[in-house]
Amino acid sequence: MLSRVADSIYWMTRYIERAENIARFINVNLNLSLDMTSGMAGAWQPLVMTTGDHEVFEKRYGMDYSRENVIQFLALDREYGNSIISCVAAARENARSVREIIPSVMWEQINRSYLLLKDAAQNRLASREPHRFFKDITMLSHMFTGLLHTTMSRGEACHFALLGQLLERADKTSRILDVKYFMLLPKPEDVNSPYDVIQWGAVLKSTSGFETYRKQFHRIVPKQVCNFLIFDSNFPRAIRCCLTSAQCALHKITGTPRGTVSNQAEKSLGRLCADLDYSDIDDVISAGMHEYLDDLQTKINLVGLDIREAFFRIPDNLTEQVSVSVQ
Repeated sequence: MLSRVADSIYWMTRYIERAENIARFINVNLNLSLDMTSGMAGAWQPLVMTTGDHEVFEKRYGMDYSRENVIQFLALDREYGNSIISCVAAARENARSVREIIPSVMWEQINRSYLLLKDAAQNRLASREPHRFFKDITMLSHMFTGLLHTTMSRGEACHFALLGQLLERADKTSRILDVKYFMLLPKPEDVNSPYDVIQWGAVLKSTSGFETYRKQFHRIVPKQVCNFLIFDSNFPRAIRCCLTSAQCALHKITGTPRGTVSNQAEKSLGRLCADLDYSDIDDVISAGMHEYLDDLQTKINLVGLDIREAFFRIPDNLTEQVSVSVQ
């Protein structure tokens, strides 16, 4: 497979997953504002912190983290590269460049999603009916993922698509958990209060894990929620489950047996999965939850860089040859 094609497929699914995650946790925050009679002041700032782009926001909107500004920035700001509309547009462009590789229904779904999102932005649906708007985006993403799993042959293209989707999902789960643990409870007296329980429930809903968690553990216990979202090997949005599945996709791309490596990407992802296999929530708490998650996000980003170097980047000597031939 051409590196250009692999790169487009990989980023196509990363962008769709990113858009879905943003839509989901905005909608959860909207519902949380209905559940909480107080304590919602400043509750929109953590959503921007989750993306890591708070400096970009403050250059555009100052320190006014109002509901309107945050939704505009995260959902409809075309100048912000990680907004929902920018992500879907980027996914559409990547899909357009590989239309001959992916099933036509996948292209049609992405194109339909972009056109619906563009129309909703023009009609200000996010302001008039925000719950419907963000739920629709989530469902459009679910339809795309369903088409990926049911119509795409399990070859290299599919594995690159899954690799991008799973790395993005692991990163977003870690960020959602980190922001809750590090920012939303600045006052020690709020710990284990009803306010705290509602917020931890919102974290589970942000990862679509509320019902799965309650069926398994019944009571919402912060330590148990963290263990579930980091180390569970069966829940599809738990970090360990995502990275283990990403590792399988990577080995299927290279053809390298599990337990061996052929490039730096396999080595760094394998080391990260091994760390999760041989750690537990007590180790995380001992190290510090924020510090652990911050380090985990850095390692996931490094895996992404290693994947780019292994599969997508044109070597310098080939770049020089192309330049000479063009001249």
